[in-house]
Amino acid sequence: MDSDFGIARELSDLQKLRSQYQPELPPCLQGTTVRVELGDATTAVDPSGSHTISRSFPHTFGQPIAHFLRATAKVLDAQIISDHPAARVGVVFCGRQSPGGHNVIWGLFDALKVHNPKSTLLGFLGGSEGLFAQRALEITDDILSTYKNQGGYDLLGRTKDQIRTTEQVNAAFDACTALKLDALVIIGGVTSNTDAAQLAETFAERKCTTKVVGVPVTLNGDLKNQFVEANVGFDTICKVNSQLISNVCTDALSAEKYYYFIRLMGRKASHVALECTLQSHPNMVILAEEVAASKLTLFDITKQICDAVQARGEQDKHHGVILLPEGLIESIPEVYALLQEIHGLLRQGISADNISAQLSPWASALFEFLPPFFRKQLLLHPESDDSAQLSQIETEKLFAHLVEEEMNKRLKEGTYKGKKFNAICHFFGYQARGSLPSKFDCDYAYVLGHIGYHIIAAGLNGYLATVTNLKNPVNKWRCGAAPITAMMSVRRYGRSHGASTVGIPALHPATVDLKGKAYDLLRQNGSKFLMDDVYRNPGPLQFDGPGADSKAVTLCVEDQDYMGRIKSLNEHLDKVRAIVKPGCSQDVLKAALSAMSSVTEILSVMSSPSTGNPF
Repeated sequence: MDSDFGIARELSDLQKLRSQYQPELPPCLQGTTVRVELGDATTAVDPSGSHTISRSFPHTFGQPIAHFLRATAKVLDAQIISDHPAARVGVVFCGRQSPGGHNVIWGLFDALKVHNPKSTLLGFLGGSEGLFAQRALEITDDILSTYKNQGGYDLLGRTKDQIRTTEQVNAAFDACTALKLDALVIIGGVTSNTDAAQLAETFAERKCTTKVVGVPVTLNGDLKNQFVEANVGFDTICKVNSQLISNVCTDALSAEKYYYFIRLMGRKASHVALECTLQSHPNMVILAEEVAASKLTLFDITKQICDAVQARGEQDKHHGVILLPEGLIESIPEVYALLQEIHGLLRQGISADNISAQLSPWASALFEFLPPFFRKQLLLHPESDDSAQLSQIETEKLFAHLVEEEMNKRLKEGTYKGKKFNAICHFFGYQARGSLPSKFDCDYAYVLGHIGYHIIAAGLNGYLATVTNLKNPVNKWRCGAAPITAMMSVRRYGRSHGASTVGIPALHPATVDLKGKAYDLLRQNGSKFLMDDVYRNPGPLQFDGPGADSKAVTLCVEDQDYMGRIKSLNEHLDKVRAIVKPGCSQDVLKAALSAMSSVTEILSVMSSPSTGNPF
């Protein structure tokens, strides 16, 4: 099996052309010198969790953020690193495959070799399982040649996607020690980078010289926080899916007799569904976050869709396209409670065939109400994180079934006088995962790979590579790194009825912000999308010409650049210190005291645990 990894691939003419594309680097990453400015110590976004996180991560919590600077930057406290001894670095794919992942390895490799040609990059074969077994491939430019700017994770492969248990952590420690690694770079999403933070803490506690670095790569787009604006792969996934959705929209408008129900990847969050809606303008999207916030039931959602079908029917429109995120099913209160009961019984060893007889009366009633195909899917064993196997649960078919039954009922009762309802269902999941990455993802991943080396050169441990100001051209990107612990929060839950809550520090998936600008844009256009068929086709991925430099709508409408604002704030504070010195006038001193007093009072209220607003 291992012999299949890293072998040269036969490339099409387009793939060959893409393999020759050289991503651009921001000025701060160019040259052979690393310039790093370490900022203030970090804290947790939710102050109420700071104590718990610092207690769980005593060696890696509270570390400063890092800014990587261009050669011309005049920063007095910047650390200039010009000596680069040969480094041995390991890299592992530790999450579901996401377009652009190969370019992270390419960027890391190029940075290592530029700063010292004698450095070595080892790729672990088969993901975390390969790390534990110490199965590694030395990355060379020849090996990379047919993987540059290509999709998938087939250069190295991936398996269980976790480094969590004591046994797994010990195996990772043994591998890094045996292979004498100076650093281990973990490429993955929310769960993988939570594991990376724990691994970094364990290595620091054991005085292991291997530094652990994380890179935000996940197609779900849910590793978002004040430091991370976007994830590698999200841009590509949304563009590929938007073209497929747009094709379906055109088909619907041509035949004028089908409703298409399309389920999209997204798990806990609906970022993919929202972005695809803003790009392709289908008639309707049901976001999991809306359902959870409003506590909508199966009946509520079904009625909402049926009312839309009826309203369109009254305008003689008997077609449409409806998007559903795969995580929607876990957001419906009664279905989530049913899943919890089923998973609890499965963990007790009760076979799937006998579960229906063991359910509580209300859960049994709901279970029997659902169509047989859906009951079978709910009985699948949960994932390692206790969530349902969302990719295997056909939510789109469930709602197509429920809507058809309700519309037939309305036809029979005479409350609906349109044509018979016809549904066609799709799941757009794996089709986009192995796509050639977009120009944005090629550039972004390559830059993150370089930042990974800069983090290592600066001697930092437990950090995530970050780029902000992403909606601007590459030469305006701000490159840095932030401690993963600064992105953590503490979710509390009771292990049993009446038990005290237990706090577990971790990275958690960022859900769609229902107060954010992207969602507001959807709300502004929702009625037009629903009734007017303003379908939009962005076309296939563009690597040159019109559309090549387009970026996700949700990235462009949000006003982020957190790292840039931190730097700007520090510059203002430095100016205050420069102006208000002993010997300045009374008026200057009074004005400064008054302004600073007001600012600190406001900030104290905003950052108190009772009003803290996690990202």
